[in-house]
Amino acid sequence: MTSGLLVDTHILLWARTDPEILRSGELQAIESAQVRYVSAVTLWEFGILIGLGRIEANERLLEVPEGYELLPISPHHCKTFAKLPRHHRDPFDRMLIAQAHSEHLSLLTRDRAMTAYSEQATILSFPEA
Repeated sequence: MTSGLLVDTHILLWARTDPEILRSGELQAIESAQVRYVSAVTLWEFGILIGLGRIEANERLLEVPEGYELLPISPHHCKTFAKLPRHHRDPFDRMLIAQAHSEHLSLLTRDRAMTAYSEQATILSFPEA
């Protein structure tokens, strides 16, 4: 496993608003990571979801949480994104894969469709106990 952890949007949402939803493996992965990252794409997605009324308007969601570092979107990430196979249609999720791959980070997610990218990135997913 890599030392850095990139968290998927839904994992960060639950960690910030409803942490009891997180599974023990997810909590352990977050707590044990040497460095935790939140992608700029996650904050962007939160902004869209708030604007659409799909999640509660909470300004705190649009900030980098304590204990996390911001991972901006770089030209290198965009180049990696362009080369990814189209296993997943969600551009936000595909960018997270591109960032995890480019930065050699593990990606923590429950999105089963993301496991199709296991050749491109280290995907951490913890099934229900």
